[in-house]
Amino acid sequence: MAGCSVTDRAALLDFKASIVRDTTGILSSWVGTDCCDGWEGVDCNPQTGRVTSLQLERPHGVMKGTLSSSLGNLKFLQVLVISGMKQITGTIPDSLSNLVHLTQLYLEDNMLQGRIPSNLSQLRSLMALSLNGNNFTGELPPQIGFISGLTQINFGRNRLVGAVPVTYRNLMKLQALDLSNNQFSGEIPSFLGKFQNLTLLDLSNNQFTGEIPVSICGLSNLLDLYLCNNMLVGQVPSEIGNLRFLNSLSLSGNLLTGIIPDSIVKLQKLWYLNLSNNAFMGLPNGVENGLPSLLSIDLSYNKFQLGTIPNWIRNREMRDVHLAGCGIKGLPQAFAKPETLNSLNLSSNFLTGEINGFLTNMTNLVSLDLSKNRITGFISQFGKQMSPNLKWLDLSNNGMSGQIPSSISNLTALKRLDLSRNQIKGIIPDSMGQMASLVWLDLSHNQLIGKIPETFAGLSKLGHVNFRVNKLCGEIPQKRPFNVFKAVAYAHNLCLCGNPMPPCKRL
Repeated sequence: MAGCSVTDRAALLDFKASIVRDTTGILSSWVGTDCCDGWEGVDCNPQTGRVTSLQLERPHGVMKGTLSSSLGNLKFLQVLVISGMKQITGTIPDSLSNLVHLTQLYLEDNMLQGRIPSNLSQLRSLMALSLNGNNFTGELPPQIGFISGLTQINFGRNRLVGAVPVTYRNLMKLQALDLSNNQFSGEIPSFLGKFQNLTLLDLSNNQFTGEIPVSICGLSNLLDLYLCNNMLVGQVPSEIGNLRFLNSLSLSGNLLTGIIPDSIVKLQKLWYLNLSNNAFMGLPNGVENGLPSLLSIDLSYNKFQLGTIPNWIRNREMRDVHLAGCGIKGLPQAFAKPETLNSLNLSSNFLTGEINGFLTNMTNLVSLDLSKNRITGFISQFGKQMSPNLKWLDLSNNGMSGQIPSSISNLTALKRLDLSRNQIKGIIPDSMGQMASLVWLDLSHNQLIGKIPETFAGLSKLGHVNFRVNKLCGEIPQKRPFNVFKAVAYAHNLCLCGNPMPPCKRL
């Protein structure tokens, strides 16, 4: 068994020297003369002693520094992974184009910048290329389109601009293409419809314009399609039903119009459907008997006037139901399987009356948003059977009255609580000081009296509070974060005092 190549050892030590801070502990194992023996992340060919794989990943640690150009001397490298280091800056060295045996290049979640080097196109053996989660700028290099063996491209979460180069039509072996969270523009290329091996297409959070190409509906192996948060117009192609293996479809946050095509109900495997924030007007025919795998749906903020929660949603075992701004009126009917719900958003509708019965048995709910409705009834009766897993509760902008029950402290997982703009009276219960997970609390625009409980001093995770426009009095807890929030959070009460308000008057 051959020992480590002198050339490769020198290249690795140069890389180590270019890292000025390492909290991962990885590089501390790089001691001794044999880099093939005990150097974490390094693998060698046992016959030749040449380094074939360098994989440095550690989600909870940090490496600060740059990528040494000496990495280009690892001539027999097949796999290079330097991901999740968070503070590796600078550009990709041109020397990486020397790694002609490289099949996988992952430089994810660092702080790399500059343009993506066009000479990466010399890596003709490359199958996977991921530069996700950096600060790369400029346009995509057209030359990448000549690496015909690529099966995965992930350039998501950068600051890349421009159109997808026409040369990318050569990437016929692509199985996954992720360009999400950039500033790409122009129309979605119709040639993407030729990539018959594609299982993931994520173009979300860009500035793509034009219509959804019909050709995409010919991707017979597609599992996940994300086109959300662009500027797409027109109608969804009626051929969408041809994507028979589709699991996830998100078209939210565009300018899409018309009626959702009937063919969508043929998608037997679709479990996630997000059509929110468009201008859709009508639901497909036959939907009550279609979409048998559906678990998560978001139809919020379109031009739907549903009137009620549709039976085809209510009678299923749903996990997520988001129907905000869908024209739902009156007292909602109960779900057939309330215990399966994980998140429910019925905000910005016309719900009226007391809805405690509607919420019964939602024992696994994590997020509930009923804000901006006309819900009445006593807050003290609300949610006595609420899930202990609840993390998000928004009942703001309703007409709820009564006192906040001390039992609200049973919601120990709650991170966000918004009861603002109701008609809630009485004191704030001391027990709320036990809700140690809270990061957001809004009790503003009610009729609360008394003082802010001293027990609140233990709510150290709070990053936002709002007590304004109540009838509160007394000293604000003089402990962070309460004494450093802006005064506007406490304004328009009877007589709150102490930082950040005026000092209390001592008798």
